[in-house]
Amino acid sequence: MTAWVLTAVVLGLVGLMQNPRGPKLPLPEGFSFSFLPPVHAALNSIVAIALVVAVMAINNKNVKLHTRSISVAMISSVLFLLCYVAYHFTTDAVRYGGEGVMRGVYFFFLISHIVLAAVSLPFILFTWINGFTNQFAKHKKLARWVFPMWLYVAVTGPICYFLLKPYY
Repeated sequence: MTAWVLTAVVLGLVGLMQNPRGPKLPLPEGFSFSFLPPVHAALNSIVAIALVVAVMAINNKNVKLHTRSISVAMISSVLFLLCYVAYHFTTDAVRYGGEGVMRGVYFFFLISHIVLAAVSLPFILFTWINGFTNQFAKHKKLARWVFPMWLYVAVTGPICYFLLKPYY
């Protein structure tokens, strides 16, 4: 139940942030969160690396490293979400300005990233909860299909950042 509520709150915040007429929080004069987009990309990259290490660890029966790596992925994801919300509630959106094939590539990555991030969030939480509460059969069953989605989201986040970087 908690995973669904948290997912609804996160998706509600993201929807509110993406509304051009939505609220923008004022910042003190001279202060800006414009430095955050590369931080978002770095945090997503850390998540991707941690996920790969976690899978390699559990495949080698190294539960301790698996647990630590998943903790790094979860903490990095939470930090990403906090930074993402702070950035988008205070800063105007940057629009992609490219043309031609690269425009299609960018929007393919962006749309698939957004959709999979939204779809995977509750299942990431369920998978983590099942592992944390020692429900390993449920954890393993979910993790087999949650892992590739989460990894895709973690990798395509930085890809979208680098494609959008010239327009910041």
